Amino acid sequence: MAEKKWVYVFNELDQASKYVGGAWDDVRGLLGGKGANLFEMYRIGLPVPPFFTVTTEACNAYLAAGEKFPEGMWEQELEALKKIEEASGKKFGDPSNPLLVSCRSGAKFSMPGMMDTVLNIGLNDQTVEGMIKLTENPRFVYDSYRRLIMMFGSVVLGLPDEAFEEPMDEFKAHKGAKADTDLTAEDLKELSEIFKKVVREQKGFDFPQDPIEQLRLATEAVFKSWNGKRARDYRRAENIPDNLGTAVNIVTMVFGNMGWDSGTGVAFTRNPSTGERKVYGDYLLNAQGEDVVAGIRNTEPIEKMVEKLPEAYHQFMQICELLEKHYKDMQDMEFTIERGKLWMLQTRNGKRTARAAVKIAVDMVHEGLIDRKEAIKRVTPKQVDALLHPQFDEEGKKKAKKEGRFFASGVNASPGAAVGRVYFDADTAERMAKEEGQDVIMVRPFTKPDDVHGMLAAKGILTSEGGATSHAAVVARQFGVPCVVGASAVRINLEKREMTANGIVVKEGEWISVDGGSGEVYLGKLDLTVPKLEEQKDLLTLLQWADEI
Repeated sequence: MAEKKWVYVFNELDQASKYVGGAWDDVRGLLGGKGANLFEMYRIGLPVPPFFTVTTEACNAYLAAGEKFPEGMWEQELEALKKIEEASGKKFGDPSNPLLVSCRSGAKFSMPGMMDTVLNIGLNDQTVEGMIKLTENPRFVYDSYRRLIMMFGSVVLGLPDEAFEEPMDEFKAHKGAKADTDLTAEDLKELSEIFKKVVREQKGFDFPQDPIEQLRLATEAVFKSWNGKRARDYRRAENIPDNLGTAVNIVTMVFGNMGWDSGTGVAFTRNPSTGERKVYGDYLLNAQGEDVVAGIRNTEPIEKMVEKLPEAYHQFMQICELLEKHYKDMQDMEFTIERGKLWMLQTRNGKRTARAAVKIAVDMVHEGLIDRKEAIKRVTPKQVDALLHPQFDEEGKKKAKKEGRFFASGVNASPGAAVGRVYFDADTAERMAKEEGQDVIMVRPFTKPDDVHGMLAAKGILTSEGGATSHAAVVARQFGVPCVVGASAVRINLEKREMTANGIVVKEGEWISVDGGSGEVYLGKLDLTVPKLEEQKDLLTLLQWADEI
Protein backbone atom coordinates (compact mmCIF):
# COMPACT_ATOMS: atom_id res chain seq x y z
CA MET A 1 0.00 0.00 0.00
CA ALA A 2 1.36 3.42 -0.96
CA GLU A 3 2.37 5.67 1.92
CA LYS A 4 -0.21 8.34 2.83
CA LYS A 5 0.62 11.70 1.26
CA TRP A 6 0.78 14.46 3.89
CA VAL A 7 2.72 17.05 1.85
CA TYR A 8 2.12 18.57 -1.62
CA VAL A 9 4.67 20.61 -3.62
CA PHE A 10 3.72 23.71 -5.70
CA ASN A 11 3.21 21.76 -8.98
CA GLU A 12 1.11 18.93 -7.46
CA LEU A 13 -2.35 20.56 -7.48
CA ASP A 14 -3.69 17.86 -9.84
CA GLN A 15 -2.67 15.10 -7.38
CA ALA A 16 -4.35 16.89 -4.47
CA SER A 17 -7.47 17.46 -6.56
CA LYS A 18 -7.60 13.80 -7.63
CA TYR A 19 -7.18 12.64 -4.01
CA VAL A 20 -10.26 14.58 -2.81
CA GLY A 21 -12.38 13.79 -5.86
CA GLY A 22 -11.99 17.02 -7.83
CA ALA A 23 -14.31 19.47 -6.00
CA TRP A 24 -12.58 22.82 -5.30
CA ASP A 25 -14.26 23.08 -1.90
CA ASP A 26 -12.62 19.80 -0.88
CA VAL A 27 -9.23 20.94 -2.23
CA ARG A 28 -9.57 23.95 0.10
CA GLY A 29 -10.46 21.56 2.90
CA LEU A 30 -7.25 19.58 2.34
CA LEU A 31 -4.75 22.36 1.52
CA GLY A 32 -6.43 25.22 3.42
CA GLY A 33 -7.66 28.42 1.75
CA LYS A 34 -4.25 30.09 1.58
CA GLY A 35 -2.51 26.95 0.24
CA ALA A 36 -5.21 26.14 -2.34
CA ASN A 37 -5.05 29.70 -3.71
CA LEU A 38 -1.22 29.60 -3.88
CA PHE A 39 -1.47 26.39 -5.94
CA GLU A 40 -4.13 27.98 -8.15
CA MET A 41 -2.10 31.20 -8.70
CA TYR A 42 0.93 29.06 -9.64
CA ARG A 43 -1.25 27.02 -12.04
CA ILE A 44 -2.51 30.13 -13.89
CA GLY A 45 1.07 31.38 -14.33
CA LEU A 46 1.35 34.16 -11.72
CA PRO A 47 4.71 34.89 -10.04
CA VAL A 48 4.54 32.77 -6.84
CA PRO A 49 7.73 31.81 -4.94
CA PRO A 50 8.39 27.99 -4.77
CA PHE A 51 6.42 26.44 -1.87
CA PHE A 52 4.91 23.30 -0.36
CA THR A 53 1.89 22.66 1.86
CA VAL A 54 1.42 20.20 4.74
CA THR A 55 -2.26 19.16 4.76
CA THR A 56 -5.03 19.79 7.28
CA GLU A 57 -5.25 15.97 7.63
CA ALA A 58 -1.70 16.03 9.04
CA CYS A 59 -2.78 18.69 11.58
CA ASN A 60 -5.77 16.61 12.72
CA ALA A 61 -3.63 13.45 12.93
CA TYR A 62 -1.01 15.36 14.96
CA LEU A 63 -3.59 16.67 17.46
CA ALA A 64 -5.39 13.30 17.68
CA ALA A 65 -2.09 11.51 18.47
CA GLY A 66 -1.41 13.79 21.45
CA GLU A 67 0.77 16.28 19.50
CA LYS A 68 2.93 13.80 17.55
CA PHE A 69 3.68 14.05 13.80
CA PRO A 70 1.90 11.27 11.86
CA GLU A 71 4.15 8.56 10.39
CA GLY A 72 6.04 9.64 7.27
CA MET A 73 4.99 13.31 7.44
CA TRP A 74 8.30 14.81 8.58
CA GLU A 75 10.27 12.77 6.01
CA GLN A 76 7.90 14.02 3.29
CA GLU A 77 8.38 17.59 4.50
CA LEU A 78 12.19 17.24 4.19
CA GLU A 79 11.76 15.76 0.67
CA ALA A 80 9.54 18.69 -0.32
CA LEU A 81 12.20 21.07 1.04
CA LYS A 82 14.70 19.53 -1.43
CA LYS A 83 12.31 20.29 -4.31
CA ILE A 84 12.05 23.92 -3.18
CA GLU A 85 15.86 24.07 -3.01
CA GLU A 86 16.06 22.84 -6.63
CA ALA A 87 13.41 25.31 -7.83
CA SER A 88 15.00 28.29 -6.05
CA GLY A 89 18.64 27.32 -6.67
CA LYS A 90 19.41 27.85 -2.95
CA LYS A 91 20.11 25.45 -0.10
CA PHE A 92 18.52 25.44 3.37
CA GLY A 93 21.18 26.07 6.03
CA ASP A 94 23.99 26.57 3.49
CA PRO A 95 26.04 29.61 4.60
CA SER A 96 27.26 30.34 1.04
CA ASN A 97 23.80 30.46 -0.62
CA PRO A 98 21.07 30.03 2.01
CA LEU A 99 17.41 29.33 1.29
CA LEU A 100 15.11 31.10 3.75
CA VAL A 101 11.43 30.20 4.10
CA SER A 102 8.29 31.51 5.78
CA CYS A 103 5.94 29.27 7.71
CA ARG A 104 2.27 30.31 7.51
CA SER A 105 -0.88 28.64 8.62
CA GLY A 106 -3.98 28.40 6.47
CA ALA A 107 -7.29 26.85 7.45
CA LYS A 108 -10.14 26.17 5.00
CA PHE A 109 -11.80 29.45 5.98
CA SER A 110 -9.82 32.65 6.12
CA MET A 111 -9.14 33.69 9.71
CA PRO A 112 -7.42 37.08 9.50
CA GLY A 113 -4.65 37.38 12.06
CA MET A 114 -5.86 34.34 13.96
CA MET A 115 -3.04 32.01 13.09
CA ASP A 116 0.65 32.61 13.35
CA THR A 117 3.31 33.43 10.76
CA VAL A 118 7.09 33.13 11.06
CA LEU A 119 9.32 34.77 8.43
CA ASN A 120 13.04 34.25 7.64
CA ILE A 121 13.33 30.64 8.89
CA GLY A 122 16.81 29.33 8.07
CA LEU A 123 18.75 32.31 9.39
CA ASN A 124 21.36 31.62 12.07
CA ASP A 125 24.74 33.05 13.03
CA GLN A 126 26.41 31.29 10.02
CA THR A 127 23.81 31.94 7.30
CA VAL A 128 23.66 35.61 8.36
CA GLU A 129 27.31 35.98 7.32
CA GLY A 130 26.59 34.26 3.97
CA MET A 131 23.58 36.47 3.30
CA ILE A 132 25.68 39.60 3.97
CA LYS A 133 28.27 38.48 1.38
CA LEU A 134 25.53 37.68 -1.16
CA THR A 135 23.46 40.84 -0.74
CA GLU A 136 26.19 43.28 0.36
CA ASN A 137 23.44 44.64 2.55
CA PRO A 138 24.18 43.95 6.23
CA ARG A 139 21.33 46.18 7.39
CA PHE A 140 18.76 44.08 5.54
CA VAL A 141 20.24 40.82 6.86
CA TYR A 142 20.34 41.85 10.53
CA ASP A 143 16.85 43.33 10.19
CA SER A 144 15.65 39.92 8.91
CA TYR A 145 17.49 38.10 11.72
CA ARG A 146 16.06 40.21 14.55
CA ARG A 147 12.57 39.71 13.05
CA LEU A 148 13.06 35.93 12.98
CA ILE A 149 14.14 35.79 16.64
CA MET A 150 11.24 38.08 17.62
CA MET A 151 8.55 36.15 15.68
CA PHE A 152 9.96 32.75 16.56
CA GLY A 153 10.11 33.80 20.21
CA SER A 154 6.50 34.95 20.36
CA VAL A 155 4.85 32.51 17.91
CA VAL A 156 6.80 29.29 18.40
CA LEU A 157 8.20 29.65 21.91
CA GLY A 158 5.12 31.40 23.29
CA LEU A 159 6.82 34.48 24.76
CA PRO A 160 4.67 37.63 25.17
CA ASP A 161 5.23 40.27 22.45
CA GLU A 162 6.19 42.76 25.18
CA ALA A 163 9.27 40.64 26.00
CA PHE A 164 10.71 41.91 22.68
CA GLU A 165 8.82 45.18 22.16
CA GLU A 166 9.90 46.75 25.44
CA PRO A 167 13.69 46.20 25.00
CA MET A 168 13.29 47.32 21.35
CA ASP A 169 11.54 50.58 22.33
CA GLU A 170 14.20 51.24 25.00
CA PHE A 171 16.95 50.53 22.46
CA LYS A 172 15.36 52.86 19.87
CA ALA A 173 15.00 55.64 22.46
CA HIS A 174 18.64 55.12 23.52
CA LYS A 175 19.75 55.41 19.85
CA GLY A 176 17.43 58.38 19.17
CA ALA A 177 15.63 56.41 16.43
CA LYS A 178 11.98 57.27 15.70
CA ALA A 179 11.19 54.39 13.32
CA ASP A 180 12.68 50.90 12.89
CA THR A 181 14.08 52.10 9.54
CA ASP A 182 16.30 54.65 11.38
CA LEU A 183 18.36 51.84 12.96
CA THR A 184 21.74 51.05 11.32
CA ALA A 185 23.16 47.61 10.50
CA GLU A 186 25.28 47.74 13.66
CA ASP A 187 22.20 48.71 15.73
CA LEU A 188 20.21 45.78 14.32
CA LYS A 189 23.10 43.37 14.96
CA GLU A 190 23.11 44.55 18.58
CA LEU A 191 19.32 44.18 18.74
CA SER A 192 19.58 40.55 17.49
CA GLU A 193 21.92 39.83 20.41
CA ILE A 194 19.51 41.54 22.86
CA PHE A 195 16.66 39.38 21.47
CA LYS A 196 18.75 36.18 21.79
CA LYS A 197 19.37 37.12 25.42
CA VAL A 198 15.59 37.56 25.93
CA VAL A 199 15.01 33.98 24.67
CA ARG A 200 17.79 32.60 26.91
CA GLU A 201 16.54 34.43 30.02
CA GLN A 202 12.84 33.67 29.49
CA LYS A 203 13.09 30.08 28.21
CA GLY A 204 16.30 28.78 29.80
CA PHE A 205 17.71 27.67 26.40
CA ASP A 206 19.20 29.35 23.33
CA PHE A 207 17.38 30.41 20.16
CA PRO A 208 17.75 27.30 17.91
CA GLN A 209 20.64 27.65 15.44
CA ASP A 210 19.78 24.51 13.43
CA PRO A 211 17.49 25.55 10.51
CA ILE A 212 15.86 22.07 10.36
CA GLU A 213 14.97 22.38 14.06
CA GLN A 214 13.52 25.87 13.39
CA LEU A 215 11.34 24.38 10.63
CA ARG A 216 10.17 21.47 12.79
CA LEU A 217 9.23 23.69 15.74
CA ALA A 218 7.48 26.21 13.46
CA THR A 219 5.40 23.45 11.79
CA GLU A 220 4.34 22.20 15.24
CA ALA A 221 3.48 25.71 16.39
CA VAL A 222 1.04 26.15 13.48
CA PHE A 223 -0.66 22.84 14.28
CA LYS A 224 -0.91 23.77 17.97
CA SER A 225 -2.26 27.25 17.19
CA TRP A 226 -5.41 25.60 15.79
CA ASN A 227 -6.42 25.00 19.40
CA GLY A 228 -5.18 28.37 20.74
CA LYS A 229 -7.62 30.70 22.56
CA ARG A 230 -7.67 33.26 19.71
CA ALA A 231 -8.53 30.64 17.10
CA ARG A 232 -11.23 29.08 19.28
CA ASP A 233 -12.86 32.47 20.09
CA TYR A 234 -12.92 33.32 16.40
CA ARG A 235 -14.44 29.97 15.40
CA ARG A 236 -17.18 30.45 18.03
CA ALA A 237 -17.99 33.91 16.60
CA GLU A 238 -18.09 32.64 13.00
CA ASN A 239 -19.60 29.15 13.60
CA ILE A 240 -16.57 27.41 12.07
CA PRO A 241 -16.28 23.73 13.11
CA ASP A 242 -13.35 22.68 15.32
CA ASN A 243 -12.47 19.57 13.31
CA LEU A 244 -11.23 21.18 10.09
CA GLY A 245 -7.61 21.63 11.17
CA THR A 246 -5.10 23.99 9.55
CA ALA A 247 -2.58 23.43 6.78
CA VAL A 248 1.04 24.65 6.99
CA ASN A 249 2.47 26.59 4.04
CA ILE A 250 6.26 26.70 3.68
CA VAL A 251 7.14 29.35 1.09
CA THR A 252 10.49 30.56 -0.25
CA MET A 253 11.16 33.99 1.27
CA VAL A 254 11.16 37.02 -0.98
CA PHE A 255 12.24 40.25 0.63
CA GLY A 256 10.49 43.58 0.69
CA ASN A 257 13.11 44.97 3.10
CA MET A 258 16.12 44.83 0.73
CA GLY A 259 16.20 48.60 0.19
CA TRP A 260 14.14 51.36 -1.38
CA ASP A 261 13.53 49.40 -4.65
CA SER A 262 11.74 46.76 -2.56
CA GLY A 263 8.47 46.83 -0.68
CA THR A 264 5.38 45.00 0.41
CA GLY A 265 1.68 45.61 0.38
CA VAL A 266 -1.87 44.43 0.89
CA ALA A 267 -4.60 45.39 -1.53
CA PHE A 268 -8.22 44.68 -2.41
CA THR A 269 -9.48 44.64 -6.00
CA ARG A 270 -12.34 46.94 -4.83
CA ASN A 271 -12.88 49.18 -1.84
CA PRO A 272 -13.92 46.80 1.01
CA SER A 273 -15.57 49.65 2.90
CA THR A 274 -17.69 51.24 0.13
CA GLY A 275 -17.54 48.64 -2.67
CA GLU A 276 -16.20 51.21 -5.18
CA ARG A 277 -14.61 49.56 -8.25
CA LYS A 278 -11.07 50.76 -7.68
CA VAL A 279 -8.03 48.92 -6.30
CA TYR A 280 -7.70 49.86 -2.65
CA GLY A 281 -4.78 49.15 -0.35
CA ASP A 282 -1.56 50.09 1.37
CA TYR A 283 2.09 49.52 0.72
CA LEU A 284 5.41 50.28 2.37
CA LEU A 285 8.83 50.57 0.79
CA ASN A 286 11.71 48.70 2.45
CA ALA A 287 9.47 46.60 4.72
CA GLN A 288 8.26 43.06 5.34
CA GLY A 289 4.59 42.08 5.08
CA GLU A 290 3.91 41.96 8.79
CA ASP A 291 4.68 45.72 9.01
CA VAL A 292 1.65 46.52 6.82
CA VAL A 293 -0.82 44.10 8.43
CA ALA A 294 0.22 44.80 12.03
CA GLY A 295 -0.11 48.54 11.39
CA ILE A 296 3.21 49.28 13.10
CA ARG A 297 4.35 51.80 10.46
CA ASN A 298 1.83 54.16 8.88
CA THR A 299 1.49 53.11 5.24
CA GLU A 300 1.18 54.81 1.83
CA PRO A 301 -1.92 54.33 -0.37
CA ILE A 302 -1.31 51.82 -3.20
CA GLU A 303 -1.78 54.40 -6.01
CA LYS A 304 1.40 56.18 -4.84
CA MET A 305 3.42 53.05 -5.69
CA VAL A 306 3.31 54.08 -9.37
CA GLU A 307 5.70 56.98 -8.56
CA LYS A 308 8.37 54.76 -6.95
CA LEU A 309 8.00 51.32 -8.62
CA PRO A 310 6.06 51.91 -11.87
CA GLU A 311 6.75 48.53 -13.55
CA ALA A 312 5.72 46.47 -10.52
CA TYR A 313 2.67 48.73 -10.04
CA HIS A 314 1.37 48.22 -13.61
CA GLN A 315 1.99 44.46 -13.45
CA PHE A 316 0.14 44.31 -10.13
CA MET A 317 -2.87 46.20 -11.55
CA GLN A 318 -3.10 43.63 -14.40
CA ILE A 319 -2.94 40.76 -11.87
CA CYS A 320 -5.76 42.37 -9.83
CA GLU A 321 -7.99 42.34 -12.89
CA LEU A 322 -7.03 38.77 -13.81
CA LEU A 323 -7.66 37.41 -10.29
CA GLU A 324 -11.03 39.13 -9.96
CA LYS A 325 -12.17 37.65 -13.27
CA HIS A 326 -10.79 34.24 -12.32
CA TYR A 327 -12.45 34.04 -8.88
CA LYS A 328 -15.48 36.20 -9.85
CA ASP A 329 -15.27 37.99 -6.51
CA MET A 330 -13.44 40.85 -4.82
CA GLN A 331 -9.93 39.66 -3.86
CA ASP A 332 -7.73 40.53 -0.88
CA MET A 333 -4.08 40.09 -1.93
CA GLU A 334 -0.64 40.26 -0.36
CA PHE A 335 2.42 40.96 -2.48
CA THR A 336 6.12 41.67 -2.11
CA ILE A 337 8.50 43.45 -4.46
CA GLU A 338 12.13 42.33 -4.20
CA ARG A 339 14.55 44.62 -6.02
CA GLY A 340 11.85 45.66 -8.49
CA LYS A 341 10.42 42.13 -9.09
CA LEU A 342 6.80 41.48 -8.08
CA TRP A 343 5.83 38.30 -6.21
CA MET A 344 2.27 37.26 -5.23
CA LEU A 345 2.04 35.75 -1.74
CA GLN A 346 -1.69 35.38 -1.22
CA THR A 347 -5.14 35.95 -2.62
CA ARG A 348 -8.51 35.26 -0.99
CA ASN A 349 -12.08 36.50 -1.25
CA GLY A 350 -11.95 39.80 0.63
CA LYS A 351 -13.84 40.57 3.84
CA ARG A 352 -16.16 43.54 3.30
CA THR A 353 -18.72 45.74 5.01
CA ALA A 354 -22.45 45.26 4.45
CA ARG A 355 -22.57 48.34 2.22
CA ALA A 356 -19.67 47.05 0.08
CA ALA A 357 -21.19 43.54 -0.11
CA VAL A 358 -24.42 44.92 -1.59
CA LYS A 359 -22.71 47.31 -4.02
CA ILE A 360 -20.17 44.69 -5.24
CA ALA A 361 -22.90 42.06 -5.74
CA VAL A 362 -25.08 44.45 -7.78
CA ASP A 363 -22.12 45.86 -9.78
CA MET A 364 -20.79 42.39 -10.64
CA VAL A 365 -24.18 41.45 -12.12
CA HIS A 366 -24.10 44.62 -14.26
CA GLU A 367 -20.52 43.77 -15.30
CA GLY A 368 -21.58 40.25 -16.35
CA LEU A 369 -19.27 38.51 -13.83
CA ILE A 370 -22.08 36.81 -11.85
CA ASP A 371 -25.83 36.28 -12.25
CA ARG A 372 -28.63 37.68 -10.06
CA LYS A 373 -29.06 34.43 -8.15
CA GLU A 374 -25.37 34.46 -7.12
CA ALA A 375 -25.63 38.15 -6.15
CA ILE A 376 -28.49 37.42 -3.76
CA LYS A 377 -26.56 34.51 -2.20
CA ARG A 378 -23.63 36.83 -1.45
CA VAL A 379 -25.56 39.18 0.83
CA THR A 380 -26.72 37.85 4.19
CA PRO A 381 -29.77 39.00 6.20
CA LYS A 382 -27.29 40.18 8.86
CA GLN A 383 -25.71 42.51 6.27
CA VAL A 384 -29.07 43.92 5.18
CA ASP A 385 -29.76 44.64 8.84
CA ALA A 386 -26.34 46.33 9.25
CA LEU A 387 -27.13 48.74 6.37
CA LEU A 388 -29.99 50.10 8.39
CA HIS A 389 -27.74 50.69 11.42
CA PRO A 390 -27.75 54.06 13.16
CA GLN A 391 -25.52 56.90 11.85
CA PHE A 392 -24.61 60.38 13.17
CA ASP A 393 -26.50 63.11 11.36
CA GLU A 394 -24.50 65.89 9.70
CA GLU A 395 -26.18 68.66 11.71
CA GLY A 396 -25.19 66.99 15.00
CA LYS A 397 -21.58 66.73 13.83
CA LYS A 398 -21.49 70.41 12.75
CA LYS A 399 -22.85 71.45 16.15
CA ALA A 400 -20.26 69.30 17.99
CA LYS A 401 -17.45 70.93 15.95
CA LYS A 402 -18.76 74.40 16.83
CA GLU A 403 -18.77 73.44 20.51
CA GLY A 404 -15.09 72.36 20.27
CA ARG A 405 -15.92 68.66 20.72
CA PHE A 406 -14.01 67.42 17.67
CA PHE A 407 -11.22 65.18 19.03
CA ALA A 408 -9.26 63.58 16.15
CA SER A 409 -9.53 61.99 12.72
CA GLY A 410 -8.00 58.93 11.06
CA VAL A 411 -8.73 56.39 8.33
CA ASN A 412 -12.45 55.48 7.98
CA ALA A 413 -11.84 51.73 8.17
CA SER A 414 -15.30 50.34 8.93
CA PRO A 415 -18.51 52.40 8.62
CA GLY A 416 -21.25 53.03 11.15
CA ALA A 417 -21.57 55.21 14.24
CA ALA A 418 -20.71 54.19 17.79
CA VAL A 419 -21.03 55.94 21.14
CA GLY A 420 -19.37 54.44 24.20
CA ARG A 421 -16.93 54.66 27.08
CA VAL A 422 -13.22 54.44 26.36
CA TYR A 423 -11.22 51.37 27.52
CA PHE A 424 -7.59 50.78 26.64
CA ASP A 425 -7.26 46.98 26.60
CA ALA A 426 -9.29 44.04 25.31
CA ASP A 427 -9.84 42.32 28.68
CA THR A 428 -11.26 45.47 30.33
CA ALA A 429 -13.36 46.27 27.24
CA GLU A 430 -14.87 42.77 27.28
CA ARG A 431 -15.46 42.82 31.05
CA MET A 432 -17.16 46.25 31.04
CA ALA A 433 -19.39 45.27 28.11
CA LYS A 434 -20.38 41.84 29.42
CA GLU A 435 -20.48 42.28 33.20
CA GLU A 436 -21.37 45.96 33.54
CA GLY A 437 -23.52 46.12 30.39
CA GLN A 438 -21.67 49.25 29.23
CA ASP A 439 -21.36 50.54 25.67
CA VAL A 440 -17.61 50.34 25.07
CA ILE A 441 -15.15 51.89 22.62
CA MET A 442 -11.87 49.97 22.59
CA VAL A 443 -8.83 52.21 22.04
CA ARG A 444 -5.39 50.74 21.25
CA PRO A 445 -2.19 51.95 19.52
CA PHE A 446 -2.85 49.03 17.09
CA THR A 447 -4.70 45.76 17.55
CA LYS A 448 -3.34 42.23 17.47
CA PRO A 449 -5.08 38.87 17.15
CA ASP A 450 -5.00 38.65 21.00
CA ASP A 451 -7.42 41.63 21.11
CA VAL A 452 -10.26 40.03 19.13
CA HIS A 453 -12.45 39.25 22.17
CA GLY A 454 -12.37 42.97 23.10
CA MET A 455 -13.13 44.02 19.54
CA LEU A 456 -16.18 41.73 19.39
CA ALA A 457 -17.49 43.14 22.68
CA ALA A 458 -16.96 46.79 21.66
CA LYS A 459 -19.47 49.11 19.96
CA GLY A 460 -16.55 50.84 18.18
CA ILE A 461 -12.76 50.71 17.77
CA LEU A 462 -10.14 53.48 17.56
CA THR A 463 -6.40 52.97 16.90
CA SER A 464 -3.66 55.58 16.68
CA GLU A 465 -1.55 53.60 14.20
CA GLY A 466 -2.07 51.43 11.11
CA GLY A 467 -3.83 51.73 7.77
CA ALA A 468 -6.92 50.57 5.95
CA THR A 469 -5.64 46.99 5.63
CA SER A 470 -4.31 46.61 9.19
CA HIS A 471 -5.60 43.87 11.51
CA ALA A 472 -8.06 46.22 13.30
CA ALA A 473 -9.60 47.37 10.01
CA VAL A 474 -10.05 43.87 8.55
CA VAL A 475 -11.62 42.37 11.69
CA ALA A 476 -13.87 45.41 12.29
CA ARG A 477 -15.23 45.30 8.72
CA GLN A 478 -15.93 41.62 8.98
CA PHE A 479 -17.92 41.92 12.19
CA GLY A 480 -19.58 45.23 11.29
CA VAL A 481 -17.96 47.19 14.14
CA PRO A 482 -17.48 50.93 13.37
CA CYS A 483 -13.73 51.58 13.32
CA VAL A 484 -11.26 54.44 12.84
CA VAL A 485 -7.56 53.53 12.48
CA GLY A 486 -4.32 55.49 12.14
CA ALA A 487 -5.55 58.56 14.08
CA SER A 488 -1.95 59.70 14.36
CA ALA A 489 -2.66 62.84 16.43
CA VAL A 490 -3.80 60.59 19.29
CA ARG A 491 -1.19 59.77 21.94
CA ILE A 492 -2.15 56.85 24.18
CA ASN A 493 -0.65 56.55 27.67
CA LEU A 494 -1.43 53.00 28.83
CA GLU A 495 0.11 53.56 32.27
CA LYS A 496 -2.00 56.63 33.04
CA ARG A 497 -5.00 55.06 31.23
CA GLU A 498 -5.65 58.18 29.14
CA MET A 499 -5.21 59.54 25.62
CA THR A 500 -4.52 63.05 24.32
CA ALA A 501 -4.99 64.79 20.97
CA ASN A 502 -4.58 68.50 20.22
CA GLY A 503 -4.14 69.22 23.93
CA ILE A 504 -7.40 67.47 24.95
CA VAL A 505 -7.18 64.63 27.48
CA VAL A 506 -9.68 61.74 27.54
CA LYS A 507 -9.49 59.40 30.54
CA GLU A 508 -10.54 55.76 30.66
CA GLY A 509 -14.31 55.43 31.23
CA GLU A 510 -15.16 58.77 29.55
CA TRP A 511 -17.62 58.93 26.62
CA ILE A 512 -16.60 59.42 22.97
CA SER A 513 -18.39 59.08 19.61
CA VAL A 514 -16.69 57.30 16.71
CA ASP A 515 -17.79 57.78 13.08
CA GLY A 516 -16.37 54.86 11.08
CA GLY A 517 -17.80 56.29 7.85
CA SER A 518 -15.95 59.63 7.97
CA GLY A 519 -13.00 58.63 10.21
CA GLU A 520 -13.88 61.28 12.82
CA VAL A 521 -13.92 61.02 16.61
CA TYR A 522 -15.86 63.40 18.91
CA LEU A 523 -15.92 63.98 22.67
CA GLY A 524 -19.05 62.98 24.57
CA LYS A 525 -22.23 61.49 23.10
CA LEU A 526 -23.56 62.44 19.65
CA ASP A 527 -27.18 61.66 18.70
CA LEU A 528 -27.80 58.72 16.37
CA THR A 529 -30.25 58.63 13.43
CA VAL A 530 -31.53 55.59 11.50
CA PRO A 531 -31.00 55.65 7.68
CA LYS A 532 -34.01 55.42 5.36
CA LEU A 533 -34.49 52.30 3.23
CA GLU A 534 -35.51 54.32 0.14
CA GLU A 535 -32.04 55.96 0.11
CA GLN A 536 -30.33 52.55 -0.33
CA LYS A 537 -30.59 52.15 -4.13
CA ASP A 538 -28.34 49.07 -4.49
CA LEU A 539 -30.11 47.31 -1.64
CA LEU A 540 -33.52 48.00 -3.20
CA THR A 541 -32.28 46.58 -6.54
CA LEU A 542 -31.09 43.43 -4.80
CA LEU A 543 -34.34 43.01 -2.85
CA GLN A 544 -36.30 43.45 -6.09
CA TRP A 545 -34.23 40.68 -7.75
CA ALA A 546 -34.88 38.44 -4.74
CA ASP A 547 -38.64 38.96 -5.17
CA GLU A 548 -38.43 38.11 -8.88
CA ILE A 549 -36.49 34.90 -8.25
